[in-house]
Amino acid sequence: MTIRTGFIGLGNQGKPIAAHLAPAGFEMTVYDIAEEPVAELVAGGAKAAASPREVGQNADVVGICVPEDKHVRAVVFGDDGLLAGLSEGSVILIHSTILPSTAEEVSEAAAAKNIEVMDACVTGGAARAETKELTLLIGGPESALEKCQPYFKAITDVDLIHAGPLGCGAKLKLCINLITYIQWAAAFEAATLAKSAGLSLDVLQQAGQSNGQITPMMIAYMGSQSMPDEARNSEAFQSYMLSNTRIAEKDLAWALQLGREGEVSLPVGGLVSQLMSKLYGLNEKTRPQ
Repeated sequence: MTIRTGFIGLGNQGKPIAAHLAPAGFEMTVYDIAEEPVAELVAGGAKAAASPREVGQNADVVGICVPEDKHVRAVVFGDDGLLAGLSEGSVILIHSTILPSTAEEVSEAAAAKNIEVMDACVTGGAARAETKELTLLIGGPESALEKCQPYFKAITDVDLIHAGPLGCGAKLKLCINLITYIQWAAAFEAATLAKSAGLSLDVLQQAGQSNGQITPMMIAYMGSQSMPDEARNSEAFQSYMLSNTRIAEKDLAWALQLGREGEVSLPVGGLVSQLMSKLYGLNEKTRPQ
């Protein structure tokens, strides 16, 4: 069955995901509040929409990749929202890192129109999105998973991970992000100690890779720590890292909330959540400590 696709949210992560759909032969409609990424996707074969509702009117499967839960609600609900335009039998795929309760809220509203919802969280970053190497962590019904297979095959070559019912994709993503940021904190402190002791980052990485303690993700993080101070303090770098810091703090806040709901203690995660400005290298001018 041929499906029409739509995509809302063409930022750092969303744009490279959406960019695979029109070239794969799908009818494709996109929306973003910024004009430039929309123009890029239109040049690649997509059609521009003036609102999320218009995306819904022209799509059977719609991906959403916006920064936070409040943005998901903003594009889904209301007179110009996605739900107002979608037809019965459509599917909404939420790629954003959200609370499970947000996916449930959207699903409850969508069910009134017989529209299915899946939390199809993505992990791997923009670079892997470009090369179709993203991992998708999915929660939701098998019926929607089957319908969306052509969409998924167009955006990634990596096997899907169906974590369970609705909300399980979001839960798994929060667990994975918790691991990520704790790894970065470990790499930051080890690098700080090594430099203070007169050791090079190269020899630290060599030792850590040799015994398996330092992961590829930690190596990538440590690469940013070795940038010249002039580059790290540039306005462009600081602006980019401030955006990443805010997303990381939100992700960790949601992980801690999920822990409270499950009545488990996450003391290391709580500490790391307070250190993200330092871990991302924000200076006093960008965000006073």
